[in-house]
Amino acid sequence: MQLIETIPNLKPRPADAHKGDFGKVLIVAGSLGMSGAAALAGRSALRGGAGLVRVAIPKSILPIVASIEPCFTTIPLPEDEAGRISAQAAAQVLNAAADNDATAFGPGIGTSTDLRSILDRLIEQEGLNLIIDADGLNNLAALGDWPDKLKATLILTPHPGEMKRLWSPLIRESMPPERQDQAIEFARRTKAMIVLKGAGTIVTDGERVYINKTGNPGMATAGSGDVLTGIITALVAQGLTSLEAAILAVYVHGRAADIAAQTITQTSLIATDIVEYLPRAWPNYQ
Repeated sequence: MQLIETIPNLKPRPADAHKGDFGKVLIVAGSLGMSGAAALAGRSALRGGAGLVRVAIPKSILPIVASIEPCFTTIPLPEDEAGRISAQAAAQVLNAAADNDATAFGPGIGTSTDLRSILDRLIEQEGLNLIIDADGLNNLAALGDWPDKLKATLILTPHPGEMKRLWSPLIRESMPPERQDQAIEFARRTKAMIVLKGAGTIVTDGERVYINKTGNPGMATAGSGDVLTGIITALVAQGLTSLEAAILAVYVHGRAADIAAQTITQTSLIATDIVEYLPRAWPNYQ
């Protein structure tokens, strides 16, 4: 097992660059009552450097999400009676994913048979860079045999509870007690990049592993994971490998929270603070 300690970074931007040079991101997220998760993921993708960000959401919450951040665009999707994205949105989501460099699926999205059917089709898309978080992971766990269908390049960002839900349908053996062993074994079994969140977030592809040293307990707040999802997706869209993007994202995510806590305190830290302090968290910040 190779232990990685070097933090990757983005290349300097050329003077004649335009927004198309820095990747197009699609965030499939949100449901009735969970508009903030979609907005946080979209805002953090922008702060993560993506040139274009599109947030695909149930049509009823579009005015809320659009009003939070004017710098991303929105895609209204058909929804079910509970305000979740419905199966009727499948073709629209697939077309949008094909038109972008990286796609995130899950923040605030809820769980349903319809959502699982959309996700089932996304993971089968060859050449798709797909990041799954939050309820996207809970929908994925219910698919059961998803590794056999996997053609997308996949990054999963579970917290410990979500890891347990992902593990049990796929692997007969009990989960190892150590988080690092859990992440490594699950990555080997599924061929996915694993970002196992928590104190000392673990990033691994099953052969290489990075243990993050930034971050603080103030990050245990609603929306923090949505911010990380947006950052990872933006970095993948800008051309970093899945491993590079995941490492850099967890590093700057934690470092932004550390910088914020110096002024705001850990107690008062909220997810939007992480987004606001992200510009000062990059390795090349002066």
